[in-house]
Amino acid sequence: MAAAATSTTPGDDLAVLLRSAAMEDNTVIMTFTNEAMTATGSLLDLFLESFRVGDKTEPLLKHLVIVAMDSKALEQCKIVHPLCYRLDMGGGINFTAEKAFMSKEYLEIMWARNKFQTRVLELGYGFLFSDVDIVWFRNPLLQIPVGADITISCDKYYGDDPYGPKDANGGFLHAKPNYRTIRFFKNWYEARTKYPRRHDQYVFSKVAQDLSMRHGTTVLFIDTAYFGSHCQPKKDFRRLCTFHANCLKGLTNKLELLRDIMGEWKQFRNNTSVSH
Repeated sequence: MAAAATSTTPGDDLAVLLRSAAMEDNTVIMTFTNEAMTATGSLLDLFLESFRVGDKTEPLLKHLVIVAMDSKALEQCKIVHPLCYRLDMGGGINFTAEKAFMSKEYLEIMWARNKFQTRVLELGYGFLFSDVDIVWFRNPLLQIPVGADITISCDKYYGDDPYGPKDANGGFLHAKPNYRTIRFFKNWYEARTKYPRRHDQYVFSKVAQDLSMRHGTTVLFIDTAYFGSHCQPKKDFRRLCTFHANCLKGLTNKLELLRDIMGEWKQFRNNTSVSH
């Protein structure tokens, strides 16, 4: 493994790390991890493996920035990947262990993630954020509408209107670095005070329509036929780009599901000519 390019203190320049990871259009791929998710054999290992066994996804690893929420996660990241960033979460909360859904620590992580994404946009970089409990099969950027400022996944996709209201899932999110998107993200973060003890996805569903109209931001949802969701499993490997172990609690359960999905993908690739 090449020497890791890391940033570990507030004085470090995040822009340097992003510049080294960026694609030609200044897009980076990002994920968040903590000690529990980066332990050997845990979600991070499976996440990285999916890039290596996917259809032309391995080259995307050079654009992936892994954001570590604690020092142990950073140490493990540096062993398995060259682009690691240590985010100081503050608040005196232990972020190393698995966090229960909707717990105080869980909400802190969700909103810290949102704030960090805004910082990346302000530095002039677009991003494709992927939760670490997602496995990749194909390059998902090929399915992102070019006219969208923000493209976000959803738990369930009904109908054929990508603009219509749906249950947003911030675990897979693409954003372009422009004024419209930055204002949207800033106001989205500010709106959390109106909805205490709610996560970013809930607040998004409440404010997205108003913010998109106010700032002229084009927001689209992406079909679970291409961006798979355990909430609405559509396992057609001829179309799937990613699969998310959402609507499922517990690290062990997520690992079991994703290992099974990866096994099915490998069998599909062995038996079928992969579609592009």
